[in-house]
Amino acid sequence: MSDVACDIDALPEEMQTMLAQFSQACLQARPQDRSRNFVAAIGLAAHDVTDKTREIARFIGECVYSGIHLAKNPHKFRLRDCLEEMQQCGAMSLPIVSLIGLLVGLILAYQAAVLMRQFGADIYVADAVGLSMVREMGAMMTAVVLAGRTGAAFAATLGNMRANDEIDALETLGIRPVDFLVMPKIVALGLMMPLLALYANFMGIFGGMLVAQGILDIPPSAYWIETVSAIDLSDMMSGMIKASAFGLLVGLSGCHRGLLAERSAAGVGRAATSAVVMALVLIILADAFFAIAFNLFGI
Repeated sequence: MSDVACDIDALPEEMQTMLAQFSQACLQARPQDRSRNFVAAIGLAAHDVTDKTREIARFIGECVYSGIHLAKNPHKFRLRDCLEEMQQCGAMSLPIVSLIGLLVGLILAYQAAVLMRQFGADIYVADAVGLSMVREMGAMMTAVVLAGRTGAAFAATLGNMRANDEIDALETLGIRPVDFLVMPKIVALGLMMPLLALYANFMGIFGGMLVAQGILDIPPSAYWIETVSAIDLSDMMSGMIKASAFGLLVGLSGCHRGLLAERSAAGVGRAATSAVVMALVLIILADAFFAIAFNLFGI
C-alpha cells in the first residue's frame, strides 16, 4: 500500500500536519514480539496447574465437611436421591460391565495361554487370570467404564443446572449444593463401585474359563479349583479398596467439573469431557499409589 499516490494538497493545513505526524509515527514504530517464549509457557502452565489443584483441594474439603455434617445429621441426607443414583450407576451399568469384564478375561486368558503352553503349565492360566482380575483389572476397567458413563453424566447434569441458574437458586435459599446434589451421587458411586468390581471379577474369571476349556482342554472344575487356590483374602481386599477409591474419584471428578461448568451448552459439553479426563488421570495416579503402598505393606 506504500506505493499508492495520494494528493492531500486540497486538505486543510491542520489535517495535513496531523497526517504528516501520523506517517512519521508509523515509520518510527516497530512491531513488538508478543509470542510466548518457552519460559513463559512453562510459567503459565504451572500457574494453571496450581489453580486447578487449589480448586480440587477446596472441593474435597467441602465434601469432607459435608460428609461430617450429614453423618451428624443423617435426617438431612437425601436417601431417595442416593437410591436413584445407585440404580443408575449400579444396576444400569451391569450390561456394559458384563461385556467389558468378559472380554478382558478372554484377552488375559489368550495371552497367558501363549506363554504357559511353552512350559507345559496350562493350568496356571487360571492363576494369571484370577489374580489379574481380582487385584487390578476388575477395579480398573470398571472405574474406566463408570468414568465415561457415570462421571460424564454427573458433570452434564450439574453443568446443565448451573447453566439454568438452578444451583444459584439453591444457594439463594440457603441450601448448600454439595449437601443437596453432590453427596448423594458420591455416596452412591462409592457404594456401588466395589459391587460392580466383584461382578467384573466374576465375569473375567468366567471368560478365562471359557478360553481354558476351548483351547487348553482344561475342565471348568479344575480351572475353578486352581483359581480358588491362587486367590486369598488379601487379594480380594486390595481390589475392593481400589474399587472404593476409584468410585470416589470418579464421583468427585464429575461433580467438581459440573459445578464449575460455564453457563452455556458448549460449557456443559466441555465439563463432561474434562470430567472424564480428570477421572482417568486420578485413577491412574491412585492405582500407582496403591501399587507402591501394597508393595511396602506386603499385601
